[in-house]
Amino acid sequence: MRMAQTLPEHAPAGSPPGQRTEQRISWLTLALGLAAAAIVAAFGKYLWALGLAIGAGLAWLNFRLLRRGLDALLVASTAQSESTKPQVPLMSYAAAALRYGLIAAVVYAIFVLLKVPLLSMIVGLCALGAAAIAASVYEISRPGE
Repeated sequence: MRMAQTLPEHAPAGSPPGQRTEQRISWLTLALGLAAAAIVAAFGKYLWALGLAIGAGLAWLNFRLLRRGLDALLVASTAQSESTKPQVPLMSYAAAALRYGLIAAVVYAIFVLLKVPLLSMIVGLCALGAAAIAASVYEISRPGE
């Protein structure tokens, strides 16, 4: 017996599987990072709070750029589905390298210019991991949707 795969009612027709989870990870990254920054700011550690907020913003930007890169790679691979030797566009490699280079340059500049603690920005970057875990737990706890 084959079970029919249906999209949730709130997902638009024709949307790819996992789109709601990607959206959830995107906003949770910012929400968790900014919530942590607010809590730290409440204790008077304003530079740490700024670092957490900057790290969360960079994590969100990284996720958006990664998602865009993977979508482009999916389009390229689908277009070459009949090819015996598909090729990855060079821009995919360049975009990945530039994404991490951009994040490193921004973190370094903020660390040097604003004297924001480096560790606080690194912890802020971890907001993406926390958001992915939270979204995964949500998806596991609601398998019917």
